[in-house]
Amino acid sequence: MKHTLPHGTRRQLLLALGVLPLAGLAHAASPVAELPPVEVWKEPTCGCCKDWIAHMEANGFKVFVNLGGTNAARARLGIPQNMASCHTARVAGYAIEGHVPARDIERLLREKPTAVGLAAPGMPIGAPGMDTPGYGGRKNPYNVMLVAKDGSASVYQKYEGNNL
Repeated sequence: MKHTLPHGTRRQLLLALGVLPLAGLAHAASPVAELPPVEVWKEPTCGCCKDWIAHMEANGFKVFVNLGGTNAARARLGIPQNMASCHTARVAGYAIEGHVPARDIERLLREKPTAVGLAAPGMPIGAPGMDTPGYGGRKNPYNVMLVAKDGSASVYQKYEGNNL
């Protein structure tokens, strides 16, 4: 004889027991819910910053924007001037300078290195926010740099060829 439970009762029981995720019956926890908020400083007239913000939001980040104060934020967060770009952000205690791809920020948050943060110096064509139709599909090689507490930097991710 087969025993059946009323609709939804089995799910409630498994949830109560804490085994529903193990049973593969629940929806996987969305990584979006786990991403920390991003605070951005940008100048009001910068369009590529808006495009980078859209890239971040499309990748599950909630972004809060401050208009103006970019240079002060950059200095306060410890990004050296030679790593500067057009906007500065902060996420989970890390500084993010310029058009850094969301996947590199996610990697940074997973690895948690002792560092100031990441920078994509300048405004590299092909980077998120610098990849709109106005650039005609061009993609220039660039590096995302890991900025150390002493101001030095090392290559964190290279973008060239197929991984642009």
